[in-house]
Amino acid sequence: MTKARSAIVVTHQRFALSSPIVSQVVEALRSYGFRVQVQASDTLYSFGQGVPTVDETTEIVVVLGGDGTILKAVELVKGTDVPVIGINLGHVGFLAEFESFEIETAMKRIAEKDYTIDDRMIADVELWEPDQSELLKDWALNDMVIYHGPHSPMIQVGVTVDDVAVSSFGCDGLIVSTPTGSTAYAFSAGGPIVWPGVKALEMIPIAAHALFTRPLIIGSESTFGISVLETRQDDAVITCDGRRAHPVPVGSRVVVRQSKDTLHLARLSDARFTDRLVTKFNLPVVGWHEQAQKRLDSKNLDSRGKTSEERKMAENGSENDQAHNQAIVDALSEMTPRRDYRRTFATGKEDEC
Repeated sequence: MTKARSAIVVTHQRFALSSPIVSQVVEALRSYGFRVQVQASDTLYSFGQGVPTVDETTEIVVVLGGDGTILKAVELVKGTDVPVIGINLGHVGFLAEFESFEIETAMKRIAEKDYTIDDRMIADVELWEPDQSELLKDWALNDMVIYHGPHSPMIQVGVTVDDVAVSSFGCDGLIVSTPTGSTAYAFSAGGPIVWPGVKALEMIPIAAHALFTRPLIIGSESTFGISVLETRQDDAVITCDGRRAHPVPVGSRVVVRQSKDTLHLARLSDARFTDRLVTKFNLPVVGWHEQAQKRLDSKNLDSRGKTSEERKMAENGSENDQAHNQAIVDALSEMTPRRDYRRTFATGKEDEC
């Protein structure tokens, strides 16, 4: 007798379990012999509480939603070898593997185990509180964030690397991110993007009140230590992946290091991280000059940048130059309507603002 295969489908809470897309995924998996359990990502756990994980007999976890829903699914598989694959129903969906219109093909490949595994680094997080004999332990796939409480304008923190003090400053907060999280909150806060193959942790201060506070990257064998030195009115707050939170009183210390556990992301495509980066962020890979030239070409300009009508003005070089400049101005205006290039190209001087 063939053993039943098991899969878990995790959905965003806004999708009813009976919604068409959920039903489509569930029925497709069942048609390939999977026993399917559906969960909505609406359960929040406390920092250090511990999260119940899936049974090791689960073959795969399929996620319907954006990156936030995938972070929920990661809570279910942390510490196991069960892979996660995402169907993007969000905005960017950086961790997701395919779009909703590809469901049938994707389910077939999942059933055939026609996918590769992309291992992602996880960070272990320890919180040492004053007057507490036991530390609290948690973890993060994306990031650990410490930030000021609702009634405190800022917090004062001290930062160590491998127990060596490197800086202290006032700030709104501080992010310690994995390479996976470097495209999330850390990126929005001004941190660099770190390729997943790089085993590292990065720290990004949030609105630091100091002259020399820049993102800091350390190797995976090193550890970050963050001490909360001062708050104005209430405790600071720590979150892991934006989901599990806990108050952080003055005198507390947080330690972040690489975990022995990893996340197994199932991949159907052999696209490189660089390709995903350009596609998901819709990065402009053509400069403004090339874009302007394409717009000029679309107006059927000749190699000298003049239309047949403009060539009739060849005897008047000044008029010709002005017409060519005007064509460039028009092309650039379509791209950047807020800036006035007319004076720049007509006189060689840019208007002062």
